[in-house]
Amino acid sequence: MKNGQITGELVSYGSQNPRRWLILLAVMLAFLPVVLDMTILHVAVPTLTQALGASNNHVLWVIDIYPLLMAGLLVPMGTLADKVGNRRILLTGLVIFGVASAAAAFAPTAEILIGTRVLLALGGSMIMPCVLGIIRRTFEDESERGLALGLWGTVGAAGAAVGPLIGGALLGHFWWGSVFLINVPVMLIVAPACWLLLPRQEQTTSGPWPIGQAFLLILGMIAVVYSAKTGFAGKHPLAVVLLTLTFGLAMLVLFARKQLNAATPMLDLSLFAHPAILAGIIMAVVASGALAGVELTLAQELQYVLDKTPLQAGIFMIPIMAAAAAGGPVAGWLSARYGLRPVASLSMIIAALSLGWLAVQDFHTPGLIVPVLLALLGLALSIGLTASSIAIMGAVDASKGGAAGSLEATGYELGTALGITLFGVFMSVIFGHNLSAPVGLPLDLADQAAVSMGDTYLVAQQLSDEKAAALIAAGKAAFSTTHSVLLLTAAALIAGLAVLVFFLLAGVRKVATP
Repeated sequence: MKNGQITGELVSYGSQNPRRWLILLAVMLAFLPVVLDMTILHVAVPTLTQALGASNNHVLWVIDIYPLLMAGLLVPMGTLADKVGNRRILLTGLVIFGVASAAAAFAPTAEILIGTRVLLALGGSMIMPCVLGIIRRTFEDESERGLALGLWGTVGAAGAAVGPLIGGALLGHFWWGSVFLINVPVMLIVAPACWLLLPRQEQTTSGPWPIGQAFLLILGMIAVVYSAKTGFAGKHPLAVVLLTLTFGLAMLVLFARKQLNAATPMLDLSLFAHPAILAGIIMAVVASGALAGVELTLAQELQYVLDKTPLQAGIFMIPIMAAAAAGGPVAGWLSARYGLRPVASLSMIIAALSLGWLAVQDFHTPGLIVPVLLALLGLALSIGLTASSIAIMGAVDASKGGAAGSLEATGYELGTALGITLFGVFMSVIFGHNLSAPVGLPLDLADQAAVSMGDTYLVAQQLSDEKAAALIAAGKAAFSTTHSVLLLTAAALIAGLAVLVFFLLAGVRKVATP
């Protein structure tokens, strides 16, 4: 297989391919479970905790390992697809994702579930870049390609939006493993369809595959996240935490040096020299992190404190995700009409105000104001994410569009992972400070209960009815306080981001939507 050569004998990509709309349907169905898995677990945390006896640290890793590995693998898997063909990598990713989903559904322990989530991330990182690459190559006509990419974007936004709702519906009727098992029949349909429909003729490229650089990035991120979680939990000696943190930072510095010195870097970090790109990446990381962290916090508040079912929690969270799905087109229109700087800054200010207002609301009696604030928050953060894309793509030449897009995609996944980590760790610290354990509770059980609300319920299962009720009541009060502090802190961070973005985008007046 040589650079620029075509291999195979079957129908090629192209807008004249009579099966192009069937190909689009197949790859969008392949993409949907990958997107669903990013949000479907948010409402499953309480159920998972009880069923597997998982600690707070285990739960955070179950959720967090997926976007962490995706952040490190998306770009190298996209590069690999360019070298060996999108069809081959996509089919491999579908098989891995299907097998990992089945294994995750029947995982007997939290540790095994974390391992299956690693495989899910591997499969997902192979699927996502191939889907976009296949769409771009299948539709050569610009108008058809625009429609196809619009449908792809709608599937992505809708999948993220309905993830908590689907998760809640499944948990209302089946066991926790159903949120993973639902992927299996989808893959059993999509994999044969893609095998039959996707052309075997593909243009491929030569050159080195930077998987070693990806491992540096992944090792660095996991080590830093691990040191943050264990450091705040206080269960490891300070020397071990600092050693892990130092190792993680060293890996990230080495990764950055390799990117800056490589002729063809995996991620073009020199793009950070553009203030607009720097602003866009910061917005992508913070906005996606805030969205993931707030969803995770709300899902636990609704189920642990308000005693809602997973389905009721998913329905309660519809406004934030439905509004987020609508934010993209709104952001594009506003940016083209009024300019990127005011749209980006104002969206972050609105998100900060919404979070601050939500922090002081009583969720027991939400009325109309809480759903409205949730919708406003989802819309503002979505506009901010789209504005980050416009800032990034508008600041580079077309020749560097792929490199900028890779950097942005990594920023989204990294932001999601960091948001879950920071919210989860901060939640544990604040909860522990606010929990007033009932008198007479043994010290070891009191320490375990103070880690998280999930641990509080696990400890309560070991107590008499009276003591269990007292502990759960104390836990609910502590979590409500924790929930308010988290939202207020997030509001302050996003308000600070609005100010930073306002100054970074000072030279950007008006840009066309990408």
